[in-house]
Amino acid sequence: MSNPAAKKQRTLPQYELIYWPTIPGRGEFIRLPLEAAGVAYTDVGNEKSGGVKEVVSVIDKESTGDADGNPPVLAPPALRVPGAGKEGKSLLIHQTPNILQYLGPYIGMTPDNEPDRLYVNQLALTALDLSNEAHDTHHPIAAMMYYEDQKDESKHKAKDFRESRIPKFFSYFERQLKGNEEVGRGKYLVGEKLTYADTTVWQVVDGLHYAFPKELKARKDEFPLLIGTFYPSFREEKGIKDYLASDRRLPFSKGLFRQYPELDRE
Repeated sequence: MSNPAAKKQRTLPQYELIYWPTIPGRGEFIRLPLEAAGVAYTDVGNEKSGGVKEVVSVIDKESTGDADGNPPVLAPPALRVPGAGKEGKSLLIHQTPNILQYLGPYIGMTPDNEPDRLYVNQLALTALDLSNEAHDTHHPIAAMMYYEDQKDESKHKAKDFRESRIPKFFSYFERQLKGNEEVGRGKYLVGEKLTYADTTVWQVVDGLHYAFPKELKARKDEFPLLIGTFYPSFREEKGIKDYLASDRRLPFSKGLFRQYPELDRE
């Protein structure tokens, strides 16, 4: 994709990802396309001294907007782009799919034509729906309650998630890969090269491998393109292979995807 703005942004670390330190969480959905595109960015929470204070300040409950004219941010991840806002000031946006849709054309992670751009976005939105459902398996009653205080309900939620929701979503992604197989070769969901649909779906599949290893192992043969081709081939993509081997790739822990053996297949 030939885009002067994209070429300029590859030379300057002008993107600032604002997200909690030490966990991949929803911030990983933003890191992956930036890493795949080879675009420099600052991971504020992990790279800057006092970065967590900046994250907290951005989501200040009393804020009505910042000095650059941006409206308040509800929750991270957020993306700051110096010079891209009103009157040449910084742009500050949040909501994961909103950030992905903004970044896509600038960093070459979305197709040139509008129909395919829409397909990419709808796949990313669908994958993010699945990630939200995965989160609800360990917090089915309330996000602010401890897992241990809703453990019984979590077991019921996880059972339904494993038995009905994973196959429903995985079947959809499998069909998408099959429909695009002539040009995508099972490696790409839309078109013949990597898009942010691929990075988003892959991160969800990877998170589910961590959270429900027995379930995904048992279902591997059901989804030969998604789990057998797409999932491993993504690791070899330019920019991704080095990133996954680096200390910038944060391990799963107590974030969006969590591993509780009692919630997995017996």
